Amino acid sequence: MVVTLEPCQHTGRTGPCTKALLAAGIKRVVYAMTDPNPEAAGGAAYLRRRGVEVLGGVTADDAAAGALRPWLHAIRAGRPYVTWKYAATLDGRVAARDWSSRWITGPAARADVHDLRAIVDAILVGSGTVLEDDPQLTVRDTDGVPATHQPLRVVLDRRHRLPQDARVLDNSAETLVLDVAAPRFAMKALFDRGVRHILLEGGPTVAGAFLEARCVDEVVAYLAPKLLGDGLHALGDAGIHTIDQAVTLDVADVTRIGDDVKIVGRPVWPEEQ
Repeated sequence: MVVTLEPCQHTGRTGPCTKALLAAGIKRVVYAMTDPNPEAAGGAAYLRRRGVEVLGGVTADDAAAGALRPWLHAIRAGRPYVTWKYAATLDGRVAARDWSSRWITGPAARADVHDLRAIVDAILVGSGTVLEDDPQLTVRDTDGVPATHQPLRVVLDRRHRLPQDARVLDNSAETLVLDVAAPRFAMKALFDRGVRHILLEGGPTVAGAFLEARCVDEVVAYLAPKLLGDGLHALGDAGIHTIDQAVTLDVADVTRIGDDVKIVGRPVWPEEQ
């Protein structure tokens, strides 16, 4: 059996992977990453003691930089990995002066967003986004059919402004409303619930607060070839006052999707530059 992560040696929502492998008669296990979670680690040694050939560390760097990146970060940092996603015009506006924003990007980019939603544990917005856009925050295919698995929907609403008829409160998926004043409190509450990867889809105020708290680990920007010149900025106040405090993005990928451009980058904080 070839797996990305060392087979676990603990009981969580399911039993130990090691015992399942032994019961299945697996004779050889190849894995990339040693499990950094002390509660789950030790599976490789357990299997070896029982006669299973085990080879670890195979393409470990590739595994750590790929699909395992958010989970590894969450386990090591003790908080969920946060991907901030936004769609904007080329001059950085997420809505026009009259607050209209449907649709900035094209159908191909919007479909890609649903693919992104499908791989996270939770989608997070502030109450302001709910009041302005009334999003449903679900995963749907190109025909609008909901996916079988839906991530947790999270709304930050410390001022208790969330209307009871908001679409985010329907029965399409589970919703958690948090009455918190700081992103780090939200991060702890979600981590304790088992959330390891968050897609931040909030407006500029929430995005600015998360960036200021250094709770943004990845940025996915969908840029449309449009110019507005006025309107709502993608990012609000993030506590940055001089160019020396600017957060640089280490660009990991640039892709053209339909008429739009998708940019994936990871923050490099000023003292790291």
